[in-house]
Amino acid sequence: MKVILLQDVKSLGKKGEIVNVSDGYARNFVLPKKLGVEANSSNMNDLKLQKANADKVAQEQLEAAKELAALLEKKEVVLQMKSGEGGRAFGSISSKEIAAAAKTQCGLELDKKKIQLPEAIKALGVYEVNVKLHTKVTGKLKVKVVEEN
Repeated sequence: MKVILLQDVKSLGKKGEIVNVSDGYARNFVLPKKLGVEANSSNMNDLKLQKANADKVAQEQLEAAKELAALLEKKEVVLQMKSGEGGRAFGSISSKEIAAAAKTQCGLELDKKKIQLPEAIKALGVYEVNVKLHTKVTGKLKVKVVEEN
């Protein structure tokens, strides 16, 4: 019997796949536990519509991420920190502080987990910070660290 999986099943496959299982396995395990439905014509059409909708949503998210990346390129975030002799800073700037400053200064909602700092910012200057917006899109945000008065 052909079955469309509604959830990931460890021994069968992933959600949305059409798999061939024995009639008894389908009747006694897959269908009663709502892990899948029989692959008839109406369920196949529903699956096609769901996949088309998911593709459309994924494409819209990709476009939104590209627009945000273009917007990030034009923005600059200024952070202040205390420093000693030779511009050596006391402490460091974290991704949490960059996200908070981007929200207040630019009005951008950035997740601190998406900000990729190779190492903590511990000196004054201008830095380019990568922001992972989508699996295929990475934006660059300019972070300027100045001395606090």
